[in-house]
Amino acid sequence: MNISKMVLGANFTNNSFNCTIDGFKQVIYPIMYLLIFCLGAVGNSLSIYVFFQPSQRKTSVNIYMQNLAVSDLMFVSTLPFRATYFLLGSRWVFGDVLCRIMTYILYVNMYCSIYFLTVLSVVRFIAIVYPFKRWKVTNMKYAKIICAAIWVFVLVASSPLLCKEVAGYKYPDKCLDLHPSNTHRLLIMNSFVLLVGFILPFCTIIVCYIFAIRALLKSKNPQCKKAVCHKKALSTIIITLILFLLCFLPYHILRTVHLTRSGCSPANLPLHKALVVTLCLAAMNSCLDPILYYFAAENFKARIRSLYRR
Repeated sequence: MNISKMVLGANFTNNSFNCTIDGFKQVIYPIMYLLIFCLGAVGNSLSIYVFFQPSQRKTSVNIYMQNLAVSDLMFVSTLPFRATYFLLGSRWVFGDVLCRIMTYILYVNMYCSIYFLTVLSVVRFIAIVYPFKRWKVTNMKYAKIICAAIWVFVLVASSPLLCKEVAGYKYPDKCLDLHPSNTHRLLIMNSFVLLVGFILPFCTIIVCYIFAIRALLKSKNPQCKKAVCHKKALSTIIITLILFLLCFLPYHILRTVHLTRSGCSPANLPLHKALVVTLCLAAMNSCLDPILYYFAAENFKARIRSLYRR
């Protein structure tokens, strides 16, 4: 699962051309990473505080959102290290072990976020289409089991990034610019991650969105309580779909294109720069998720307003 190289731009061993992208990364990454760190640290810390309040309503939706907020906070805590690396001109000064942890946490957060957002969409879809049925995914006990399963699966699947031989760290001071020795293996790994980690969840969310809209269009004059439930459910699905389209879709498309056109040439320079931008968009998901909590979490908006008044 050595995907980190194409995530962070291609600094290949051939220095005849690609060195020109270092200046671009040195400007874009620190600005975006520090901005995302500030917004994400505040937003997710506040969200976790609200979610773990004793008076906060305990529901399966809030359990999934709690885990999503923890994952996001874990990721944004790594961004100052990433920003420092690029501010120093792509030079890593924090040691080999921490280098691997940085890349590992990036992928753990990305795919935990994708799975948690997908499960949230499914739960809200059930609330609209099957409001009177009890499904395991909407049960508190099974919600905790599903969250634990997502964590274990993503942590284990991403674990090869902790291995120096697999991850392909060629130069210790070039931590976030990796040099894979087997492009064919990298393409196979990317194909698996693309299918399991993005395409299947994305298709699931689209299906939920389509059938939820159909169910709402068929519903005539819903009761007030039911209308509020539908509003929260639809908000969850729509915001999740927007997050996928904005943060994850461009990155996964360009990452795949970049792997198939990994050569270092002037023609690939726009692709390399675009990949840098899409990685920033993917990282931005960590500071946008609190918007989802505010509009779609159970009793979250009321708790935030209460804290503001105090």
